[in-house]
Amino acid sequence: MANILVVDDEHGIRDLLCEILNDEGHTVELAENAAQARAARLRERPDLVLLDIWMPDTDGVSLLKEWAIGGLLTMPVIMMSGHATIETAVEATKIGAMAFLEKPVTLQKLLKAVEQGLVRNTVQKRDPRLESQSQLVASVLDESQVGNDQAPQPPVASQSFDLDRPLRDAKDDFERAYFQFHLTREMGSMTRVADKTGLERTHLYRKLKQLGVDVSRGGKQRFNP
Repeated sequence: MANILVVDDEHGIRDLLCEILNDEGHTVELAENAAQARAARLRERPDLVLLDIWMPDTDGVSLLKEWAIGGLLTMPVIMMSGHATIETAVEATKIGAMAFLEKPVTLQKLLKAVEQGLVRNTVQKRDPRLESQSQLVASVLDESQVGNDQAPQPPVASQSFDLDRPLRDAKDDFERAYFQFHLTREMGSMTRVADKTGLERTHLYRKLKQLGVDVSRGGKQRFNP
């Protein structure tokens, strides 16, 4: 998973984005202004930045331009704003922002933009000459098809169960192993696990809590065959 820097002067938005991205298994660094963002950029070297445009000290576009001029724009930056004009969004894109999200940010758009940004970052690290999004996507597709006889295989779903016990206990053991398997295969992404298992995220959280499956970062259980 990735290290993501969230820069926003609104406490509630920072907390919300942090919660969502933590649920996806990412490490999140928070900054409430440009000064903190500069320090975090140098200290943490994030894989991706979510950057608000309107901030009290230095606005996001100016900070983006500062990073670009200083050679520090080495990671994808996704701009966010609830009041920006089309001209502002275009300007940020020309400077080097890879995407623009309008507030209030929807969960689906946020996760899609983050996923695309992380793919771009991964491929760019392998080949810095790749600049356009189309080249990056093509590179990912080529890598998945060329030189590989088979697609990457998921964890082997092999598990033994003690059947000489009450049905409820046996069922809990099976469901625990089932969800641990999917959490491992989806690298802790609650969104993808919910999609794979056909459960609403809220229902999934309740079920994991009921089964005692720890999904917090650092305490995430692995599926052991």
